[in-house]
Amino acid sequence: MPLLVLGGCNKQSEPAAVATADVPQESFADVTTQRIIETGASDEWLTYGGSYEEQRHSSLTDINRESVADLGVAWTYELKTNRGVEATPIVVDGVMYVTSAWSFVYALDAETGEELWTYDPEVDKAVGVNACCDVVNRGVAVYEGQVFVGVIDGRLEALDAKTGERNWSVVTVDQSKPYTITGAPRAVDGKILIGNGGAEMGVRGYLSAYDAKTGDKIWRFYTVPNPNKEPDNEISDEVFAKFANDSWGDEGHWVSDGGGGTVWDSIVYDEVNDQIIFGVGNGSPWNRDFRDPSGGDNLFLSSIVAVDAETGSYRWHFQTTPGDNWDYTATQSIILADLPLGDDGADLRVAMQAPKNGFFYVVNAETGQFISGSAFGPVTWAEGLTEAGRPIEAEGARYGAAPVVLLPGPLGAHNWHPMAFNPTENLAYIPAQEIPQAYAADARYANNTTGWNTGSDFAALVPAEIRSTDIKAARTALKGRLIAWDPKTQQPRWSVEHPNAWNGGVLSTAGGLVFQARLDGEFFAYDAATGEELWSYNLQSGANAGPGTYSIDDTQYLAITTGWGSAFGLAAGYAFDDAITTKLGKVVVFKLGGTGEIPVPDLPVVNRMTTAAAFGDEETINEGLVHYSRNCLVCHGPFAIGSGVLPDLRWSPITANADAWKSVVYDGILAQNGMVSFADHLSEDEIESIRAYVILQARNDMAERELASATE
Repeated sequence: MPLLVLGGCNKQSEPAAVATADVPQESFADVTTQRIIETGASDEWLTYGGSYEEQRHSSLTDINRESVADLGVAWTYELKTNRGVEATPIVVDGVMYVTSAWSFVYALDAETGEELWTYDPEVDKAVGVNACCDVVNRGVAVYEGQVFVGVIDGRLEALDAKTGERNWSVVTVDQSKPYTITGAPRAVDGKILIGNGGAEMGVRGYLSAYDAKTGDKIWRFYTVPNPNKEPDNEISDEVFAKFANDSWGDEGHWVSDGGGGTVWDSIVYDEVNDQIIFGVGNGSPWNRDFRDPSGGDNLFLSSIVAVDAETGSYRWHFQTTPGDNWDYTATQSIILADLPLGDDGADLRVAMQAPKNGFFYVVNAETGQFISGSAFGPVTWAEGLTEAGRPIEAEGARYGAAPVVLLPGPLGAHNWHPMAFNPTENLAYIPAQEIPQAYAADARYANNTTGWNTGSDFAALVPAEIRSTDIKAARTALKGRLIAWDPKTQQPRWSVEHPNAWNGGVLSTAGGLVFQARLDGEFFAYDAATGEELWSYNLQSGANAGPGTYSIDDTQYLAITTGWGSAFGLAAGYAFDDAITTKLGKVVVFKLGGTGEIPVPDLPVVNRMTTAAAFGDEETINEGLVHYSRNCLVCHGPFAIGSGVLPDLRWSPITANADAWKSVVYDGILAQNGMVSFADHLSEDEIESIRAYVILQARNDMAERELASATE
């Protein structure tokens, strides 16, 4: 892949801070480690998960079981993006800091919604091809007068909290490789912690700590060995030499492709044990037969890892999916709590997680020792867990040439959407889902420099000619639910069924409420103890993000960001009966007695017609299906059905013209929109076969609609 020329940052593989303004000296947004510890999620929302324990549980009670029916809109703010929005707003001293797609940062008056400043990191949009799951950003960290944001092209930047001026910028990745950053930084004891994404693109993951004042790197912990199993002169060298290197063979694609293991979301500070606990992602490629034919566990893929907060040195790890083969990341929410699980029922500090693989885990936060685990939804890849917490893999789950349909699929039984924990009810609230996937070894697998490296065949069991019956069958397999999970008994207390998968993150409050938005835009409040629905409001757009709450002048506010996008958003066109129109992201804030309204989107409906003539024989169409599935599906949707985030290729006028199609896909004339050239991976004939496949799907859809209309 050629080097990207990224605006506003330094092009180099080793981090180097660039100061562009003096670090602020006044006490504006003076958030400290102690302030976060003492304040937690109360009148303010100072850190990503509400507190260092990341329980997303607020102590505020004005909005409660009795009053929630009076919630109304206080104000809205348009984020001016039609891409995915995943940020939970941070609220400090009456100011809300929030991000949107392409790592834009906004500072708003948290009481009125008035815009105070915005920051554009000037990302070269071509980097969007490296973003597996949309060009999203989950938010900022605010610390000692600065706002810290991870930029999708791999930068970590510090902004003056009062003015939005950039204080320093550091490149945290080798930008010649397909790294991205979508997660929110965390701030602890003068250090800013940040990971990265891109595992399925072919990179090597790590977690880094930077000095909050200067941007200097303090320590780095790699999650996958050096490809030569040699020291990196980093804090992780010792632990790899002791035991992690032995879990990898000496051959396989991991040696050239990095191995994966990116730390793209959960990073938690355990103040009691003065350690950082973080989740590690999937392998690269997914299929271990290609990644590492030796068949090892491949530490620290799909693991929860703890390191010393000051030095980054290894403390412990627990691997949820040894030898990951299915994209079962362990980057999902990690929550710290004190539960009566110790000797004689004494409280024990634990870490809890419901990762992609479908099991809910409770481990000792001090030692990482497995305490208990159980499936929180349908799981077919494993039959259960051993006494040590190791999964008992089902026969045939390690797929070969023959396709096998498994639950969970690669989108997981729970993805990035934040779960919450109510310490009074002792319940964890999981935004769970069912999205099955057919896995098969990819007989054509080779490293893809502009796309996903999975080693799994996305075209397995997908017919070349899609009919409405095929689409309906795929749609009915999608399920979502909110589960109130008792971590002590490892059983659900209650659950709420949703009509579709990929619903939003969760907020718990001391008012006895649980808030969650759905994929279809409905925002709900449930009774935390029983799951009874107490309130709902239509947000006019799907919402993925976790809500937050705060108080100003004795008024409690409830905030959520909306915006249609992210991984399922890009690929979920088939999940809906009607064509989806583009939605603009917003910040929506509620209060008791609010009388505002959310503007209804007034955007054009997709014209589901094409003038393109069908062409290509059966061999060409099948070839197009394979290449589409390997290169286009994750952005433009299975069955070539778009979701409204990016263009639906079936109805694009470009599809009808061979020269226009080639200019986009082969020549890359839309690279600045994120659609880069695929000339280094696909031949002109292969690109034309994709066009033939897409046109066939359009023609079949039009014919079926015409037939249905004639028989009504």
